[in-house]
Amino acid sequence: MAGHSQFANIKHRKNAQDAKRAKLFTKILREITVAAKTGQPDPEFNPRLRSAIIEARANNMPKDRVDAAIKKVISGNEGDNFEEIRYEGYANGGIAIIVEALTDNRNRTAGEVRSIFSKSGGSLGETGSVGFLFDHIGIIQFDAKIASSEEILESAIECGASDVESFENLHIIYCEVDDFSSVRDTMINKYGDPTSAKLDWKAKDLIEINNLEQAEKLMKFIDALEDLDDVQLVTGNYSFSQDVLEKL
Repeated sequence: MAGHSQFANIKHRKNAQDAKRAKLFTKILREITVAAKTGQPDPEFNPRLRSAIIEARANNMPKDRVDAAIKKVISGNEGDNFEEIRYEGYANGGIAIIVEALTDNRNRTAGEVRSIFSKSGGSLGETGSVGFLFDHIGIIQFDAKIASSEEILESAIECGASDVESFENLHIIYCEVDDFSSVRDTMINKYGDPTSAKLDWKAKDLIEINNLEQAEKLMKFIDALEDLDDVQLVTGNYSFSQDVLEKL
C-alpha cells in the first residue's frame, strides 16, 4: 500500500476515534477564512472555499460557525491576516516531509516546526529541498460504503481522475490539480459530500519502513507537527510494511 494511502487510511480511523475537535475546527475555520479572502466569499465561485466547507461538513462542524467565518470576511472583521507557508525537510531515517501552514506569525511557526524536526532527529531544509520528490495533486476521499470499488473506479476515471485506491473503509481518488474542481464536483453530484477533498502532495517514490520502533517515532513526529495550531497539512514519502502496518 502506498505511503500516502496508508497515512490517509490510518488518519481516517484515528480521526474518527480521537480527533481533538476544538483544534480541528480552528484549523478548518482558518482555511475557510483564507479561502474566502483570497477569492470570492461564495463557494459556488471559489473552489478552495468549497473544499474547506466540505471539510467542515465532513467533520460535523455546525453550519452557523462556517457562515459566521464567511460573514466576517465579507464585513472586513475577520481579524488576523494569515500567510501561507510551506516547510520542507527530512525526518529521522531520511524520510522527506512537507508541512503546509497558515500563520499570522511567521517567526513563531518556523521556530515551532524547526524545534519538532530537531527534537525528533530530523532537519528542516529550504523550500524546494524535498518538493521535487512529490507530485502536487488533488485527493478526494469517500467512505467505502457509498459504492463498490469497481463503481467508484469507473465513475472517477470517467470524470477525469488519474487513479483510484479502495480500502476497507474508504476510497481515495487522485487527479491533476487542474482537474480537481471538476472531478470533485462531478463525484459530489453523484455520491454526495466526500470525507475530504483537497490539494495535497503524493510521493513519487517511497521509503518502506520495516521497523516498528521507527514507524512509531515517525507517527509521533507527524502527530506533533499536526498538533501545532498553524499546521494544516503534513505529508511524507514513506510506506509501512504489512507487518508494521498491522501492529500500528
